[in-house]
Amino acid sequence: MDMLKTYADTLASRVSNTQATDELGSVVKIDSAIQQLGKLGRQTHATGNKIIFIGNGGSSAICSHMAIDYSKNGGMRALAFNDAAFLTCLGNDFGYDSVFTKQLEFHGRPGDLLVAISSSGQSSNILKAVTQAKAQGLTVVTLSGFKASNPLRLLGGLNFYLADDNYGFVELGHLTLLHAALDIAMGWRPDLT
Repeated sequence: MDMLKTYADTLASRVSNTQATDELGSVVKIDSAIQQLGKLGRQTHATGNKIIFIGNGGSSAICSHMAIDYSKNGGMRALAFNDAAFLTCLGNDFGYDSVFTKQLEFHGRPGDLLVAISSSGQSSNILKAVTQAKAQGLTVVTLSGFKASNPLRLLGGLNFYLADDNYGFVELGHLTLLHAALDIAMGWRPDLT
């Protein structure tokens, strides 16, 4: 048995079967959702606003990667709320549950786009930040995994849910979805030759 091929095929299957929903919980075709995410990024930038990425642990690393790529490659204003000094200061002063909400209070503006990533969809600091972002007039996109009933999956205007309970597949899937949205928005198309 070829373990790497099996792993790659499993990952591809999980990404291909990602479920997307809108703010009402209605199903959105995945290709349409990916294109919508790319358009949201472009529209956010075009109106003078920014894309804000939030996540914990491995999802935080995805946030850094995507903030750089959306900025450098996509030409969009993007940043990740994961500076260590900011997180430790706000965590110490306000509690870890508030590390993203406080940053949104400082830097979030109506019309910004918040991309909230949580493998479990249950991280309390992410859930609080999404609620804060919506109250401040930000557009929200969520990426989650693990249980289909996770609360984050219901909170965004556009929600991506990857059905798996393996961190590796969920995190790589989220990275793939965000990269696909950027690459397609930049003009990538399949080579049909």
